[in-house]
Amino acid sequence: MKHVIALDVGGTAMKAALIGPDHQLLHEARRPTRRGQGPDAVVGGILDLAAELQATGRETFGQGAEAAGVAVPGIVDSEAGTAVYSANLGWRDVPLRDLLRERLGGGTPVALGHDVRTGGLAEGRIGAGRGADRFLFVALGTGIAGAIGIDGRIEQGAHGYAGEIGHISVRSGPNAPKCGCGGLGCLETVASAAAVSAAWARATGDPAADAAACAAAVAAGDPRARAVWQEAVDALADGLVIGLTLLDPHTLIIGGGLAEAGETLFTPLRAAVAERITFQKTPRVVPAALGDAAGCLGAGLLAWDLLSTDATEVSA
Repeated sequence: MKHVIALDVGGTAMKAALIGPDHQLLHEARRPTRRGQGPDAVVGGILDLAAELQATGRETFGQGAEAAGVAVPGIVDSEAGTAVYSANLGWRDVPLRDLLRERLGGGTPVALGHDVRTGGLAEGRIGAGRGADRFLFVALGTGIAGAIGIDGRIEQGAHGYAGEIGHISVRSGPNAPKCGCGGLGCLETVASAAAVSAAWARATGDPAADAAACAAAVAAGDPRARAVWQEAVDALADGLVIGLTLLDPHTLIIGGGLAEAGETLFTPLRAAVAERITFQKTPRVVPAALGDAAGCLGAGLLAWDLLSTDATEVSA
């Protein structure tokens, strides 16, 4: 059976799969990222896992992979096939595409994508945004990142930074929180899972309190939790309305850890977005559908797209 190799590289673990032409997960594997052993060990782990999957495919299906796709965090130059920078993984300018081609046998096409944009590709094409020709995917995790979907592909931007909605400034003034990017009042300083966790820890005096506990307290009616939660929801709605004003998507897809709160998040968020809309068309606001499989499935899509005639139109 024809198949491709898909790898989704995270800060602590790698998720990998062999994926068939109809998005079937034919084989799955997980391995630690080896981050604590240094950047060379991280790259070595990726190459080793890819080679392991290649061998599994040959043994199980009688042939090697048609192509490979890999999604990585940080700054990615998909056209050059280079992982430019990742503070999380400690690397700079890693020619990952060429290294994988060499490890897999030289003739295997390899696609490299940004982790959130790759997950957004999967959500938009085969997940929650299926059928929408324009969508905005937003991942609410430790930080906030996004992906802009246009006609089945993900817009990368002129320099590979398109979709970085987490760094839209939504708060100003002397009390605006400073962001790791150097800006003030960025969306992710107020509405990310990390920001909600920090705010809830301050409100409760419990340094171990986190966003999941805050969501549970909101559902239980705790007024302190509701205040923390609403602040994050309002900031998120401010950022999303900026995004939809610029992009006019049919669908807003919300994923990441905060989205696991379900209607505790989506009911007030939909209301907050609707309150802020003036002339804009109200989009569908929906939860992501693919969970932590999105990155792998997206990497698989990148790999299959390499085999089509319009591969340059669907990079992430």
